[in-house]
Amino acid sequence: MLELELIERAQQGDKAAYTELIHIHYRTVEKFAFQCGVQVNDIPDITQEVFVKLYRFLHQFQRDRFTTWLYKITLNSARDYYRKEIKEKEKGQKLNVEVRESYTSKSAEDRVLVFEEDRELHHAIQSLDEKYRHPIIMFYFHELSYEQIAEVLNVPLSTVKIRLMRAKALLKSRLQMSGGVKHGR
Repeated sequence: MLELELIERAQQGDKAAYTELIHIHYRTVEKFAFQCGVQVNDIPDITQEVFVKLYRFLHQFQRDRFTTWLYKITLNSARDYYRKEIKEKEKGQKLNVEVRESYTSKSAEDRVLVFEEDRELHHAIQSLDEKYRHPIIMFYFHELSYEQIAEVLNVPLSTVKIRLMRAKALLKSRLQMSGGVKHGR
């Protein structure tokens, strides 16, 4: 079934069509959230929030590119999630979470890194400021066009081009300093 048909059916209240949309895009949302710097333990929460927002606002979708809209929701959900988390940590509610994360994050990270061919590249990308990290992830890992990236980030096309150029230069220098990435990247 075509994606637009599923969307139209879901907009009319067809829960099976909405469930199919989730099934189709679930891994993409998880992968994009991880690549944007969402901590492994938070990926299920962010993904759930994305699909809750998608359900609430699906009636507003108007034949644009659905995945571009989904990337925008994912990026905003991740930002909102961490803003809220920072406020909670400032209130002193972080001790148990930190202990639990330090105990479990390594094995969870190893499971999620199935998405990445090279841990070194992933860490280099994560070290970039988000204004460089997000465009490089969307362009190289999700194959979005410059125009789509500009739409998701709500910045001019020229800004996307400049940020991608700077991001590539920063990555290249960081990878050279750390010994480089194997496989010719």
